[in-house]
Amino acid sequence: MIEAETRRVLVVEDDASIRELLQLHLGLAGFDVEEEVNGRSALERARRTRFDLLVLDVMLPGLDGVSMCRALRTAGANMETPILMLTARDSEADTVIGLESGADDYLTKPFGVRELQARVLAITRRHARADHDPPAESSPLDMGAGFSIDVSRRQVVGPAGPVELTRQEFDLLHHLCLHRGIVFSRARLLETAWTNDTYTERTVDTVVSRLRKKLERDPRNPELILTAWGVGYKFAERV
Repeated sequence: MIEAETRRVLVVEDDASIRELLQLHLGLAGFDVEEEVNGRSALERARRTRFDLLVLDVMLPGLDGVSMCRALRTAGANMETPILMLTARDSEADTVIGLESGADDYLTKPFGVRELQARVLAITRRHARADHDPPAESSPLDMGAGFSIDVSRRQVVGPAGPVELTRQEFDLLHHLCLHRGIVFSRARLLETAWTNDTYTERTVDTVVSRLRKKLERDPRNPELILTAWGVGYKFAERV
């Protein structure tokens, strides 16, 4: 009998009771749980060692979770690893900051076990699906304005060279560019680019905002990803 490969998760949380809760339920979900309490030492570890999931608290000694998340998305072994952020604050601003740092999803403490399980399942399943899906095109897709999308390499190249994008950013941009000129509601983009129900329409706004900062000459006056007021977003037909 062939045993399934053990999935590894790094939990970075300085609250012992929450670490114990996460260790128990992530273990029951089939993860081999490793723990860190300090953000700086956790970052060094995560840059060296590949994990299947990272769970980061926002408020950490040494280095906060948002800064750690941003650093992981730029270099190291876990640039594409799904990241779940934990925060004790229940405000839209903190949620947006967490998502803008490159996290895939967030949980506000205190959280329920079922919600934890649902969100972990959703982000790991989506990442696994993206890893195994064949590329839709064999040649780069011209976006205009000097940008192109190389789907086989999951890379966007602009006038200044490669543009670093998170998995969410790439998937949303690719979908919009494939259907340039077509307006998609936020709900439809959630169904198409994420295909799970743990995200909100605010997630789409956040990812679009991040893309504009990376691609547009003036993010306040976008030329590529356009807003259809009261509806959603579309990619410009001509650039």
